[in-house]
Amino acid sequence: MRYDNENIKIPQHHSYALFGIFMLKLFSISLRSLFSFLFFYTLSGSVRSEDMESKNQHMIQTQIISRGVRSQKVLDAMQSILRHEFVPAQYRAEAYEDRPVSIGYGQTISQPYIVALMTELLDVQKTDKVLEIGTGSGYQAAVLSRLAKKVYTMEIIPELAQSAKSQLKNKGYKNIEVICGDGYKGWPEQAPFQKIIITAAPPQIPQELIKQLADGGIMVVPVGEIFQELLKIEKKSNNITSQSIIPVRFVPMVKGSEE
Repeated sequence: MRYDNENIKIPQHHSYALFGIFMLKLFSISLRSLFSFLFFYTLSGSVRSEDMESKNQHMIQTQIISRGVRSQKVLDAMQSILRHEFVPAQYRAEAYEDRPVSIGYGQTISQPYIVALMTELLDVQKTDKVLEIGTGSGYQAAVLSRLAKKVYTMEIIPELAQSAKSQLKNKGYKNIEVICGDGYKGWPEQAPFQKIIITAAPPQIPQELIKQLADGGIMVVPVGEIFQELLKIEKKSNNITSQSIIPVRFVPMVKGSEE
């Protein structure tokens, strides 16, 4: 017996029913796939976050504590801030490595140990007003904000200043103020500062910043051109003392145009 397919007719209402069932199954499969994707995406995001926290802890233990940084408040501050969040996306895989990392515009985020060391040397108190020269990505300012009453931070590169300002605001930092300006001139409207930290290397200590340092204050600054050293400056009864800490290598401190 031969069947001629062309002569088999399916009633139109049956066709609509079959099509509806097919679409319902397709929708059900798509919905399950979507839920599965969202579940595993959320899970992988959690794993990535935990992985970064683990890397941050490992960084503190192997790069900072192992080199002699002992201030618990500095260690706690750095523990509470994930460094990769202040590094451009294309460099985040390098965020916890034992070296500076590029943040664009010829600038870097300092080596983790140097951030910790400079912060410890400052000996920031809860009542302190701190001036930072060289905001960069905002990471150092974020660390300082955990320790100080108020952090004023200056960045001469407009794009970095705006990026750091947005980043810090979005993350809810309330005691940090960012401006774009010439660090050599400081921030006289907010002076004096109990602590000043400079995260780029001037050839000599900027005298205008010495003037803005409060009596009893501390400044930590890398100084030099080809050869640089990290200095701890203290001001007592207008007498300035300087202590050399270690040799370092920072990007040069950029001076604004004379206008």
